[in-house]
Amino acid sequence: MNETISIEEPRIARWLFNSRQGAWVWLVVRVWLGYQWFHAGWEKITGTSGGTFTWHFGYTSESWLKSSAALKGFTAYALKGAGTDHAAVNYGWYAHFLHYLSTGGGWMAPVIAIGETVIGIALILGLFTGLAAFFGGMLNMSFGLAGVAGVNPVFFLAAVLLVLAWRNAGYYGLDRYVLPALGTPWHKGKVFDHQTTAPALA
Repeated sequence: MNETISIEEPRIARWLFNSRQGAWVWLVVRVWLGYQWFHAGWEKITGTSGGTFTWHFGYTSESWLKSSAALKGFTAYALKGAGTDHAAVNYGWYAHFLHYLSTGGGWMAPVIAIGETVIGIALILGLFTGLAAFFGGMLNMSFGLAGVAGVNPVFFLAAVLLVLAWRNAGYYGLDRYVLPALGTPWHKGKVFDHQTTAPALA
């Protein structure tokens, strides 16, 4: 005899990740995190400051759309001592990736700069919040694998929580209208299926 087992979420989890009231928490988190990403990306695009990538490695501020010097300097620095005990980069496969960036991966500089800016705008507006947080977390993990701690652990934690809260994190934002219209890969939205109604938040 097959028996269906249902394990309910704790009440606090339902409140945080699937309610309109909990959406206020994520509004604060995502706007704060979005501003951090937008600020970092915009400085790289305009060349007004390169942050750690610039001043720490002795490069003058220059737009990442025009120069990959700051990125290559960062990767070269991260690779120092790679493969030794207590090295900043502990994985050989990631060391190979950083080596590629330091030699021929300059095209990644504008991708990173534009990507950070787009992630920031999307989080601030609450547009595709789960995806924006996911890609932001991937960048945080990439910087962490390169030996950069700084704000990355806190940003990564905030990104993970926003991914978990994707259903209501953008409720007070554009996701409130975009997600019901477009839907998800597993649930058609109104644009693609006029008979489908998106599940309402509690």
